[in-house]
Amino acid sequence: MMLSLDRLIEQALLEDIHTGDITTQAVVPGPRPATARLIAKEPLVLAGLFVAQKVFLRLNPGVIFSAGCAEGGRADKGDILMTVDGNAADLLMAERVALNLLQRMCGIATLTSRYVQAVCGTKARIVDTRKTTPGLREVEKYSVRVGGGINHRTGLYDGVLIKENHIAAAGGIAEAVSRARAYIPHTLKIEIETETPEQVEEALIAGADIIMLDNMDCGTMRRCVAMIAGRALVEASGGVNLDTVRAIAETGVDIISIGALTHSPRAMDISMLLD
Repeated sequence: MMLSLDRLIEQALLEDIHTGDITTQAVVPGPRPATARLIAKEPLVLAGLFVAQKVFLRLNPGVIFSAGCAEGGRADKGDILMTVDGNAADLLMAERVALNLLQRMCGIATLTSRYVQAVCGTKARIVDTRKTTPGLREVEKYSVRVGGGINHRTGLYDGVLIKENHIAAAGGIAEAVSRARAYIPHTLKIEIETETPEQVEEALIAGADIIMLDNMDCGTMRRCVAMIAGRALVEASGGVNLDTVRAIAETGVDIISIGALTHSPRAMDISMLLD
């Protein structure tokens, strides 16, 4: 992650500072020691503290940090997440990029944690998707893990997921699975998206390792889980929110994938105050 994270931070700082922070240059023209406190303005699960630190370090390798909350820990409103000692101008220039990344990462971790808590006591695991912000996939999927979720495939390169358009292009479920099986190494599994019990039966006959039940109601999902009977891993997807996730988990599925974890999290409210 580190190489791509360094590139991400470099680009984000360039986007924000560009030719220079004219406000800070005007108001704080010379060196001045200062302490910045990053403060939670609402309860949250902390994710990305090391990312925020790297932002400050990129502008001044001599800054000193003191963490007030552990990565993955829960913070309450008013808690100090981290203090940073360094030159005031450097702290001010790093502030927005550090907060933008930290607030989004905490938002993903906090939302994921809520889903994980909602299915507690069932066997279902909460999993993310590829519906991520371009350029931020690694940090967003990391934040899902911090929140207690599990990562689905990282990209198109590390997992086989045959979806409706693949099925249409290949000419059917059996042909799509057959082609995939002949192409991939034995170490990879094949997942296929289904929309009806009839497609589930086709996927079982074709030998799919993982069967996704896409946008099915809970009654249909329960029927499909019974039909699969442990012969494949079962994933539920589509129409999942905090009001529905418990009922979906109770159908007996193994995995619940939720695009909203990364495409629609609310950034947590975190502020930086300079002393």
